Amino acid sequence: MNSSLRIGGLASGIDTDQIVKDLMKAESKKLDTYKQDKILNEWRLEQYNEYNKKLASFILETRKEFGIDSYSSTGVLNRNSISSFDWVKSATSSDEDCAEVSTTAEAVTGTYNVHVEKLATNFAVASTGDLANEYGMLRNQFNLADTDVIEFTIESGDGVSHTFKYSGDDLSNLTIRDIASHINSYRDENGKDLGVKAVYDESINRFFFQTKETGAQESFKITKGVDSTVNFLAGTDNKLNLALNYDDVNSGEDGEINFAGANNIKIGSNNVKINGIDMNLKAENVDFTVEVKTDIDKVYDKIKGFVDKYNALVEDFAGKLGEKRYKDFAPLTEEQKAAMSDDEKKMWNEKAQSGLLRNDELFSRCFTNVRSGLYQEVEGSTNGISFLFDIGITTERYNSENVAGKLEINDDKLKNAIKDNVDGVLEVLFKQPDPLETDEIKRKQSGIITRMYSDFTEGMKEVIDKAGPGGNNDMFRKVEINILIDFVTEHQNIADIEKNIQEIDDEIFDMEKYLQNKEDSYWQKFTAMEKALQNMQSQSDWLMQQIGG
Repeated sequence: MNSSLRIGGLASGIDTDQIVKDLMKAESKKLDTYKQDKILNEWRLEQYNEYNKKLASFILETRKEFGIDSYSSTGVLNRNSISSFDWVKSATSSDEDCAEVSTTAEAVTGTYNVHVEKLATNFAVASTGDLANEYGMLRNQFNLADTDVIEFTIESGDGVSHTFKYSGDDLSNLTIRDIASHINSYRDENGKDLGVKAVYDESINRFFFQTKETGAQESFKITKGVDSTVNFLAGTDNKLNLALNYDDVNSGEDGEINFAGANNIKIGSNNVKINGIDMNLKAENVDFTVEVKTDIDKVYDKIKGFVDKYNALVEDFAGKLGEKRYKDFAPLTEEQKAAMSDDEKKMWNEKAQSGLLRNDELFSRCFTNVRSGLYQEVEGSTNGISFLFDIGITTERYNSENVAGKLEINDDKLKNAIKDNVDGVLEVLFKQPDPLETDEIKRKQSGIITRMYSDFTEGMKEVIDKAGPGGNNDMFRKVEINILIDFVTEHQNIADIEKNIQEIDDEIFDMEKYLQNKEDSYWQKFTAMEKALQNMQSQSDWLMQQIGG
């Protein structure tokens, strides 16, 4: 009933408005319960998303620390990623004026003798003398006629070819530097360039032309255009004074080195990688040695850093899963909020939100799987280490001072393992399973960290199904590109808690409609009573008038 039709206490003197409010207060308790239940679900959703994001951050941050960035679409570490770790081995050159060196995990420890007979070179030419006149527009600098045409084709050894043609207004509007820019910036439909570099130095009025890379495989040739009237870049008496002939194949030259008994090795680049050792060669006809050894401290620091981050994660989750639940502190109703100060509301909400994930089955199961994986054998190890405790890492025992499941390191045992068998240490931590095996077998074949990442990822998927990605889609896809597939295909992008919230919204809508009808019903009855009293009062007044008359 519309409030304009409500009649309150005119005849009876009763505070009808207050009575209806009191009656509705009792009726509204169920609505308050629905609204509080919705708020609890929203808070729980936020906390799931917050802590699931922490798992993703842990994986991504520790991967970055290890230098792991090569994963398949299913989150499996590509096998060559471990061999490319640049923190496992160190390499030193006996003479850095001859070569700078570095290495990766695939290099074998030892000392290697190197002789550089010849460095690889690129093909390079420069103007044999100053160019005509000073730098300016093509017509002026090179005394070109209005009818002159500059046309030439550059073709790289890779088959990339392009014809450059300039005539008419081009001669008055372009400079030699513009032509160099056109040559350098050209890309074909596949994004490939011409493999050459053109440079004009105005300060000395000379032009330079060369292959971008070294080695005999880097080549080009220049062909004269059919309409050309000027030998500009190549040919007899060309305008740029370059020793270039049309149709000649111009190429760089390979270098030659001896490495650890392997002689006469042809190299197309002076940045050479042999047996996992990178060498930046600087001089020719020189000898030097490269020493490769395990960087014990750096490997230890990487593992220690991972363990510290893992322990901090365990402690954080243990605190959340063990957080006290205050059941007497339900979300505040609007009426309760109005009666409280800001500090009181803040304190109340902190207690109301506490313990919403206490003993949560999803996160608890996830960490239980991770902890069990720490003790399990890494099956199929080939370097003599199969258990985490073999390298001096164990789990702490529970006591009042720590959280169960944290890792502790025996420094001496770990460093000795790194020194004596670094390949075994890497394998027990990062071993990759056979991708064709079942999930059960793959888990058994996985290294400890590989297994941990997999367990965390599976736990994250369960949380996503329940609480959604919470706007962290891109972050989760970096963990595993297909991580949201089941959520999209099986849950249609709607998390379980979101479904609960939708159902509660429906209950709230129905309850609000019911309460509105109930309130209208009360007012209907009180209005009818007031009208009846008014009629009785009118009849009484009429009778009194008759008797008095």
